[in-house]
Amino acid sequence: MKIFCIGRNYVDHIKELKNEKPDEPVIFIKPDTAMLRRNRPFYIPSFSNNLHHEIELVLKIEKVGKNISPKFASRFYSSVGIGIDFTARDLQDKLKEKGLPWEKAKAFDYSAAFSDTFLPLDGFDKENIPFRLDINGETRQCGNSGQMIFPFDELIVHISKYFSLKNGDLIFTGTPSGVGPVKIGDRLQAYIGNQKLMDFMIK
Repeated sequence: MKIFCIGRNYVDHIKELKNEKPDEPVIFIKPDTAMLRRNRPFYIPSFSNNLHHEIELVLKIEKVGKNISPKFASRFYSSVGIGIDFTARDLQDKLKEKGLPWEKAKAFDYSAAFSDTFLPLDGFDKENIPFRLDINGETRQCGNSGQMIFPFDELIVHISKYFSLKNGDLIFTGTPSGVGPVKIGDRLQAYIGNQKLMDFMIK
């Protein structure tokens, strides 16, 4: 399985990191070794002194597809989960300054935490799905699918131009503003609406 991640998909997050608004989805990939599930703790890696949380809605692909047309895109997923794209921000900044790829800062082991539960999308308006991240009981990030520059179907169409989609592939659809550091002892709780789908510790 593959983990596709979308960068710069929320305008306020683009502004907070002083990036440019993209003309098309920014895609990077994490390997399966990046998966963190079952509310297991996240251990801060030794190579970063500025490890950031990025809360995201996550789609799970349910059909094999390539070069998917817009009118069929919605057939390739039917549920949404929540995830955290952990980012070694200090390492990423150094790599970006040199024009180098982000993988070491984004795709390291256990950097893609996501919920075991995915909620059926037929219970939601896909353009109005609220989600948030609480750390130690305080809301740090709050977003809504309606704020995305590139919505779900557009992401499916664009990704499938370059990569074949397979059952079980995941798409982290981008993070809203409010990203920031985590530290040992933090408790992270992630919600879609009022339903808590993740609850785990930083160690």
